[in-house]
Amino acid sequence: MIVPLWMWATTVIGLVGIITIDLLIVDRRPHHFSSTDAARWVSFYILLAVLFAIFLGFYFGWSYAGQFTAGYLTEYSLSVDNLFVFLIIMTAFAVPDQHQHRVLLVGIVIALILRAILILVGAELIARFTGIFFLFGAFLFYTAYKVWTDKGGDPDPQGNGFVRFVGRRFPTTPEYHGTALSVNIAGQRMLTPMAMVMIAIGTTDLLFALDSIPAVFGITSEAYLVFAANAFALMGLRQLFFLLKGFLGKLHYLNKGLAVILAFIGVKLVLEAIHATTSLQVPLIPVWLSLMFIVAVLAVTIIASLRTAPRD
Repeated sequence: MIVPLWMWATTVIGLVGIITIDLLIVDRRPHHFSSTDAARWVSFYILLAVLFAIFLGFYFGWSYAGQFTAGYLTEYSLSVDNLFVFLIIMTAFAVPDQHQHRVLLVGIVIALILRAILILVGAELIARFTGIFFLFGAFLFYTAYKVWTDKGGDPDPQGNGFVRFVGRRFPTTPEYHGTALSVNIAGQRMLTPMAMVMIAIGTTDLLFALDSIPAVFGITSEAYLVFAANAFALMGLRQLFFLLKGFLGKLHYLNKGLAVILAFIGVKLVLEAIHATTSLQVPLIPVWLSLMFIVAVLAVTIIASLRTAPRD
């Protein structure tokens, strides 16, 4: 798959344009972001992903469209787990309701930039050393175990090393000043909690990327598709947060479903590594099977969670 420079540039410019429109339309007046607003924007971003997959199918072939779709679903489903942490971080920083959308938007932009760097590094490693799939697979098995056995303890936002680093070196105010990231008080420039929570969300998401990016590379080794899957999933993530905000606590089996998906992709990666580095004849898992498996696991996870929620 050879992606021309103009397509990379168009994709990046398109993302910047969407972020700008989001800021102009949604954040022109800080307000409570309702479930109805969130549903419209979630539908809009899903439609964009569908149209992008169709474009890939006509331009590059439907195999690549399937790889993007499977990667997008994987990234989107794994990103739902991020929402729990985002909720905890914004609660810990007492973010005013009307400013939560902007916090998520800027935090996710930071996360997207950091993920892009990781994706480029990962693609270079794969190009130079196919055996890296063994390492990715082992890491996904470990992550699947950790996710399966997770007891849902609340992480400490101040435990984020970068947040502590910034907090020690820059004076901060205890109260918010609208959407300002810094204010001048008595002649001293100080960061506001708004800046700190954006840093916390953006850098905390990077930890999740260490799990999800190898998982998407397990579906496709094309850096462009990995980047696009991450971008589309992250851009729709903040609206999904507001849509599922009151529903997150009911997804009791989400960690089990995500663990199964991670382990499945780990198996896929190891099989591909064996096939590429040895003469052993091992079966390879096609993209269509990966897509069907991911959709089936997500469906079972959601249905099982909803069936047990009333009894709880």
